[in-house]
Amino acid sequence: MKGRFVIFSFILMLLMVSAACAASGSGSSTTSSSSSTTSSTNTATSTAIDNSALVTVSNVTLDPGVFFPYEEGTITVTLTNAGTSAIGLSEPDILSNKVHVEQEENWGTTTYIGAGSTVTYPFVVTVDPPDGTYYALFTVGTVGGNPIHYPIPIKVSSAPLEAVITDKPTSFSLSTPANVTLSLENCRDAGIKNIRVTADGTGVDVSPKQALIGSLDGSDASGGTDSSDVNFVIIPHQESNVTFSITYQNGDNDHSVNVTLPITISTDKTAAVPILNDVVLTTSGSDYDITGDITNAGISNAEGVVVTVGSPAQGAGTYPEYAIGSIASDDSGTFEVTFTSNDLSSVPVIISWKDSSGDDLSLTKTLDLSPSGSGNATGSSSRTSPVSPAGGGTGGTARGSYGGGRSSSSSSMFGGITSGRGGGISSFYPLIAGSVIVVIGIILWIKRKWISAKLKKQ
Repeated sequence: MKGRFVIFSFILMLLMVSAACAASGSGSSTTSSSSSTTSSTNTATSTAIDNSALVTVSNVTLDPGVFFPYEEGTITVTLTNAGTSAIGLSEPDILSNKVHVEQEENWGTTTYIGAGSTVTYPFVVTVDPPDGTYYALFTVGTVGGNPIHYPIPIKVSSAPLEAVITDKPTSFSLSTPANVTLSLENCRDAGIKNIRVTADGTGVDVSPKQALIGSLDGSDASGGTDSSDVNFVIIPHQESNVTFSITYQNGDNDHSVNVTLPITISTDKTAAVPILNDVVLTTSGSDYDITGDITNAGISNAEGVVVTVGSPAQGAGTYPEYAIGSIASDDSGTFEVTFTSNDLSSVPVIISWKDSSGDDLSLTKTLDLSPSGSGNATGSSSRTSPVSPAGGGTGGTARGSYGGGRSSSSSSMFGGITSGRGGGISSFYPLIAGSVIVVIGIILWIKRKWISAKLKKQ
């Protein structure tokens, strides 16, 4: 009996030990499973963070490159996903107290960027003054990861396009072409585009009326600037102003600047200046003949010089017009003009020539042949084409002389017409006769003794 009890107790003890071992094994298995689950969760979280870190800002562009104060432009930010899974991006923004983003509500939805893909965010912004460089912060959130931040430098400058007149004549001559150069220089740090120059003025001809430059780059790293010259030809017909209006774009924003060129008319200092000299008037019947010299006292040559007479005189006979040809500076040429006139009190002598550009010029010298005029010559000038008066036009005295003519009657520029036409040397006959008598009397007085002796001998 005692032996059975011992056996039963031993069996019971074995059952208890087995139950304890089973319970211990079950608890270990549960702990292992929990550890495995925690490790898997940590790995997934780590993978999500790593993937968002592979999304980076790959490019930023600003248009315009440099803003004017209060000017609207576009900042475009491009992100690239270098990871292996798609990442959600939300609420992109640009943070700055100087840069203001327009229509921010457009970015309220989440955008997914796939592996190896890119996404672009264009922001329409305005920038406040003053001039300087500001750093705005681009930011975008990621789904399940950290947000992305990127600083963007933004430059603000109120410096306009520089436009100056770099070449012009010291003075303009009436209706004479003159070259003018307008220089444009971009002193900004970014390029400008669609540059157009328009010239306008009252009483002036400008060629070309409009010029298109295109674009000018911004300043380079060494401080150099991009520039361009525009050449114009200006022909003034009166004193006026020529306004050069320059328009251009900074980004998509229009800007303009004006340059005014005053047009002051003065005499062309290099022009030919015809001078009328040694004029002699002769007559034969009802026709008259004027001969003389024309000297070019100017700097330029006078080309195609032609001499004729004006009203009331009328060219006639052998030389109604006389072509001298070219007269170089400091040179002269002779002429002869035949004409008829019912009034010899004044005879206009017209000198016509061309300048080096082929434009026609003319000068009128009026010879005053009246007794009270003493042969004075007054002058005026004009031109028949759009070029300035090249020669003087001021009055002068035409010095005359007695010269060979084609008839027996001649006229000096100082004494009127001789040989029966009133005045001349005949008016001095009484004085000459008196002088001869006085001379004879003096000789007789000196020789009186000798004459008396001769008479006594006889």
